[in-house]
Amino acid sequence: MKHASPGGRATLAALTALLLAACAAPTRLPAPDLRNDVPLAGLQTPTRAGWPAAPWWRQYHDPQLDDLMDRATRQSPDLALAQSRVSQAEQAAKLAAAQLGLSVNGSAQASRQRLSDHGLIPSQFLGFSWYNQAELGVQLQYDFDWWGKKRATMEAALDQAHAAEAQRSAAALAIQYAVADTYFGWQADQARLQLADQMLATQQQFTHIADLRVRQGVDLPDEAQKAKAQLAAAREMRVALDGSAKIRRAALASLLGMAPADLPELQARPLPPIERGVPAGGGLDLIARRPDIAASRWQVEAALKRTDAARAEFFPDISLTALAGLSSIDLGKLLTAGSRTFALTPALHLPIFNGGALKANYGVSKAQLDAAVAQYDSTVLAAAREVATQALGAEQVAARQREQQAQLDAEQRLLANAQARARQGVRDLRESLGAQAALLQQRDAATRLQAQAVSTDLALIKALGGGYRSADEAAPPPSSSANAGAVPHERH
Repeated sequence: MKHASPGGRATLAALTALLLAACAAPTRLPAPDLRNDVPLAGLQTPTRAGWPAAPWWRQYHDPQLDDLMDRATRQSPDLALAQSRVSQAEQAAKLAAAQLGLSVNGSAQASRQRLSDHGLIPSQFLGFSWYNQAELGVQLQYDFDWWGKKRATMEAALDQAHAAEAQRSAAALAIQYAVADTYFGWQADQARLQLADQMLATQQQFTHIADLRVRQGVDLPDEAQKAKAQLAAAREMRVALDGSAKIRRAALASLLGMAPADLPELQARPLPPIERGVPAGGGLDLIARRPDIAASRWQVEAALKRTDAARAEFFPDISLTALAGLSSIDLGKLLTAGSRTFALTPALHLPIFNGGALKANYGVSKAQLDAAVAQYDSTVLAAAREVATQALGAEQVAARQREQQAQLDAEQRLLANAQARARQGVRDLRESLGAQAALLQQRDAATRLQAQAVSTDLALIKALGGGYRSADEAAPPPSSSANAGAVPHERH
C-alpha cells in the first residue's frame, strides 16, 4: 500500500478546505430590481417645451442672476464642502484599486550588534563579540484575487465616488435654486416697494384732504383719524418690504460666501414671464435627471459590490511572495555573488473557525443593500411627490392669476370712471384716490402672485433635476452590477 507524500497530503488538505469553504459560502446575490420610472401618470399639466438646460437660469435672461450664479459656483462654502467629499471618495477608489495586482518593495538595512557572553552561543566560541549585518533586497508579492474580493471592493469604492459626484451635483442644484429664489424674491420686494411708495403718496393726499375737511367742519374728526391709520398702515408695509429686501441681500451674500457689503449692487428688474408644465416623458427621464436619484442608484451598486466582497471572505486567500537580495555579515562582501539570497513563498489563508464573524459580516452587507434599495425607492417616490406638488402648484397660481387679472381690469375701469367724474366736478378727489389705492392693492397682489409663480417655477426646475444628466443620453442609467463601472456625466 502506497502512502501519500507530505506534498500530496498538503494538497489534499487544501482541496478539502477549499471544498468546505465553498459549501459554507452563501450564493451570490442578484442585482436588485429597481424601478426605471417615476410614477407621474395621471398628472394633468401642460407639456413643457423641454427639460431644463445645464445653465437653466439663463432662460430668465437676467445678467445679474448670471453673475450671481457664477460667483456662487466659485465661492460657495457648501459647494466646496461637497466637492471635498467627491475628492475623498475618489481617493478611496484609487486606494482600493492600488490593492490589486503586483506589489514590489525594496529594502536596505545595515546594523552592528554585540553578542552576549552568556547567550546560546557564547562569543568566546565564535571569536568575536561585535558583528555587522547588511541586507539589500527586493520583495515581490502577488495576491490571487480568484474570488473577486479586492475587485468588488475597488468597484464599490468607485461606485461610491460616482454617488459622491451625484451628491455634489445635488448640492450645486440646491445652491443654484436658493440663489435664484432669493434673487427673484429681492426683485419682487423692489417691485412692491415701488407700489408701496405710490400707495404712500396716495394715502398722504387722502390724509391731507381729510384734515382740510375736518378743519372746515365738513367731516367729523374720525374721518381724519381713519385716514391717518391707513397712512400708518402704508408706512408699515413699506418698512416691512424694505426690511425683507435687506434680509434677502444678506441671504444672497451668505450663499455666495461673502459679506453683505461685498455683494455687487443689484438693479431692480421686472419679474420674468413663466413657462408652465412638465416635460414630456417625465416619468422615465426623471431617473437620469435627478442627482439625488442617481446618487441613490450608485449607492445600491456600491452596496451590491460590498456583498460580493463579503461573500468572497468565505474563500481562501492565495498569495505568492518572491524575495531576491544580498545578505552578509561582512560589509566588504555584501555585493559579491556569495551574498545572494532567494526565497519563493506560496501562502494559503483559509478561515475555519471564526465564531460566525464571516456570516455576520455578510449579513451586515445584505442589510446595507436592503437599506440602499429602500432609500432609492423612497427617493423616487419623493421625487414624484415633489414634481407633482410643484406642477399642480404652478397650475393653481396660474388660475389665481387669471382671476386676479379680472379684478385688476375692474379696478382700472373704476379708477378711470372716478377720474372722469372728478374732472367734471361731479365728485371730489377722494373717490379717485380711493379707486387708485384699490388699484395699487390689486397691482401688489398681482406682483405677489407673479413672484409666487416664479418661485414655483424655480422649485419645479429643482424637482426636475436642473441641468443634471446621470449618463450619456444614449446609455441607460446604472441598474445592475453589469454597468457599475459606467461613469455618470454631468453637463455644466
